Amino acid sequence: MTNSLHPSPISCDLDFARDGAQHGFLRLPWSRDDSAWGAVMIPISVIRNGAGPTALVTAGNHGDEYEGPIALHDLAAALDPAQITGRIIILPAMNAPAFRAGTRTSPIDGGNLNRLFPGRPDGTPTQKIADYVTRHLLPLADCVLDFHSGGRTLDFLPLAACHILPDKALEARCREAVAAFGAPYALQMIEMDAVGMFDTTAEAMGKTFVTTELGGAGTATPDSIAIAKRGLRGFLAHAGILAGDEGVTTQAAWPETIWLDMPDGDCFLVSEEEGLIEPLVTLGDRVACGDVVARIYPFGRSGRMPLSCHARRDGIVMARHVPGLVKPGDCIAVFAVPAS
Repeated sequence: MTNSLHPSPISCDLDFARDGAQHGFLRLPWSRDDSAWGAVMIPISVIRNGAGPTALVTAGNHGDEYEGPIALHDLAAALDPAQITGRIIILPAMNAPAFRAGTRTSPIDGGNLNRLFPGRPDGTPTQKIADYVTRHLLPLADCVLDFHSGGRTLDFLPLAACHILPDKALEARCREAVAAFGAPYALQMIEMDAVGMFDTTAEAMGKTFVTTELGGAGTATPDSIAIAKRGLRGFLAHAGILAGDEGVTTQAAWPETIWLDMPDGDCFLVSEEEGLIEPLVTLGDRVACGDVVARIYPFGRSGRMPLSCHARRDGIVMARHVPGLVKPGDCIAVFAVPAS
């Protein structure tokens, strides 16, 4: 856990205990060549109406993912405090430097916020953001929704996700919240690299946690934005904060969510070569173990045969590599299986 002897350098101009809608900033001091006493200004909104549960809803954990920021800016601008019971803390661009740059990681320090939790109050700017969220925002929250998509390099089936956890009661609460989000797909997720994730920190604190992957390719679509906005309200209604008739489509009227599972590491297909990728399958396609799902052409010289990339298990194409070029270690595709 973060060293509690060091206070956070981040300050906030909002009163988390006050009723009404407040909009302001987390102010992170950042001295630099063009602003000696400058600061990173991270937008934050707090909407409160009396006693009740608190939801922390975040986006821009990675700066090249857009459905979540759109949904949260829309909520912050449009929601009347009279529509809720309790409190909503809204961070539409948690890693504000990365979001402004349109990059996954921060241009200030190269930090990947979602690999630096619980953070450090005396660390890099990105570590300081993680520390503030861990020590000052997460303790206020009963439930957390952290929006993600595939960014500039991956594209996903639109899904909400939770993790398999040692605490089965917490796991059940997370699964119920995923169902309430109501995305076309839902996933019990395993991570390639879970150390330092926001998810892991929140779950260790006993918070109901939902994440998403709502498309990607460095953009957003009307469909993916609609899923984000609808899912956000469904999540808040499930938490008992937003009344079910306040713009929340009833679950019975939504298309049925398809649950997926990732049972092992063979769900991830990783490139071993550099080259020009020719995809042979697309999102939602079914594949069998051994199927050729992509070919990689060495682009340094013509006339060479491409390398065939084979699926390592049966499954459904859940995510795909977006750029036309790949490097060794790049994720080419992710496969999932229907949950049993």
